Amino acid sequence: MDIANAYNEWSSQYDTNDNKTRDLEAIALRKTLPEIQFEKCLEIGCGTGKNTEWLLSKAERITAVDFSERMLERAKEKIQSGRVEFIQADITREWKFAAGKYDLVTFSLVLEHIENFDFIFKELSNVVRNDGYVYIGELHPYKQYGGTKARFETEEGERILTCFNHHISDFTQAALRNGLGIIDLNEFFDDEGRQTVPRVIAILLRKE
Repeated sequence: MDIANAYNEWSSQYDTNDNKTRDLEAIALRKTLPEIQFEKCLEIGCGTGKNTEWLLSKAERITAVDFSERMLERAKEKIQSGRVEFIQADITREWKFAAGKYDLVTFSLVLEHIENFDFIFKELSNVVRNDGYVYIGELHPYKQYGGTKARFETEEGERILTCFNHHISDFTQAALRNGLGIIDLNEFFDDEGRQTVPRVIAILLRKE
């Protein structure tokens, strides 16, 4: 299903429906970034602002980007701060939305919808300052291998979004090709149990 239209439709229930991946990725971000210092942040896939509020507690300025107009409307309702600029944009096109260089760029449950990482990581490398950081929080490849995809229920039936399977090496090799070193890689499990397949992968990169 078309990504922008899907998230527009999903926006009315996104914050309230049962979504283990959404909730666990929020935990992953907060556990990955507490010691990272940043003043200027580019948030890719801000959605309804589930991570924006936490990022704002550390950052002086945030450029919060999403493909879905209605998801952004929800975020703006919750977060009314002059330190956050919300922008609707397609990250598969030139990143004109970026305002200079950033100390931190975050991706939250976005890259599963991107087939090829080459353009994304090239643009990413151009907007991260030297020694700046990149956080990636995504549905774990192991879950993708089993057929898990972003989906939600409507009165007309289930909506399944267009997603692409990616291996861990797809993330790490795209990063290394574009001057981003791997600082940390962690896996997050449902109910903190490590006997099952991990649900979320979190990768921390730094511009070299």
